[in-house]
Amino acid sequence: MHEERIARTMENLASLGISQALICDPLSVWYLTGYYVEPMERFFALHLTQRGSRTRTTLFCNELFPTAHGAAHELITFSDAQNPIALVAQACDHTLPLGIDKSMEARWLIPLMEAGACASVRLASSAIDDARSVKDQNEQELMRIASHLNDQGMEWLAAQVHVGQTERGIAERLPRAYRELGAEGNSFSPIISFGANAADPHHEPDSTPFVKGDMVLFDVGCKYKWYCADMTRTFFTKKPTSLQLKVYDTVRRANEAAEVMIRPGVSFSEIDHAARKVIEDAGYGPNFTHRLGHQIGLSVHEPGDVSAANPDTVRPGQIFSVEPGIYIPDTIGVRIEDLVLVTQSGCEVLNHYTHEPVVLDV
Repeated sequence: MHEERIARTMENLASLGISQALICDPLSVWYLTGYYVEPMERFFALHLTQRGSRTRTTLFCNELFPTAHGAAHELITFSDAQNPIALVAQACDHTLPLGIDKSMEARWLIPLMEAGACASVRLASSAIDDARSVKDQNEQELMRIASHLNDQGMEWLAAQVHVGQTERGIAERLPRAYRELGAEGNSFSPIISFGANAADPHHEPDSTPFVKGDMVLFDVGCKYKWYCADMTRTFFTKKPTSLQLKVYDTVRRANEAAEVMIRPGVSFSEIDHAARKVIEDAGYGPNFTHRLGHQIGLSVHEPGDVSAANPDTVRPGQIFSVEPGIYIPDTIGVRIEDLVLVTQSGCEVLNHYTHEPVVLDV
């Protein structure tokens, strides 16, 4: 598994004209080696280099970290009293460019350049990002399970809505609920919005109490064996008004218009346009204020926006969100979000919680 991922990353580097790179993102290092650590302020990186037909992988790791021996890499350790940059510079080919990922910090990169470790520095995040973008069969199954657990989490959330509850109170209980369902807690800080708070797409749960009649928006996700889920649903808590129903139905139709057209060869920008057109035709174009979605996997937000700015075509194995919304300031906010997996001929929607309007019994 790791050998295949390394080979794919090296192919991507070669297409950029790069034969050596430093990967500093801990999740990307785990993806390539199976070893994970949170380095905090200490240096931590995987050096990849092509030596003829062989790829050499060297992990630079502080000796305070847990043992990092593994078949997928060589290991160089150092103490807090040592300068890791000198060790990295010795391993690099100073006559060649060095690719770095976006997690490389300037406090390490500039001394490495000053040490003459490479001929030049190239941003090469796309090599590892592209490899992580296409999920293998095991990753796809883990994402299915994470999304299934998130569906169950949404059922739990809907049952928490009662007069006297606050946004923050529900948010604080959610990680335990996820763990009881078999997940590993939140994949990101949940968005729980009562009433007009939902008009802020990234509202942070606060002390706002629930009032019967408020619409309620939950944008939440859990993690399962490293992989992230993400889903949004919006609920009614009394018979909806004509405006509420119109906005909700528009968002639902936008979500489904995008999902039905997803298949290999369709561009991310075309998918975004399909949802945006539904909202624009209903007269709410200015109220859809964000991209349609984002890729997801080991991180809840991975590179590859589903937006008008991304002309790339989707590929089998990619997983991303479809999350149109309409936000009328101080009045109403509605978002409906699913994760979708691109298949050979279309897409598989990983979330199964209903899109139909739900009036909660509060």
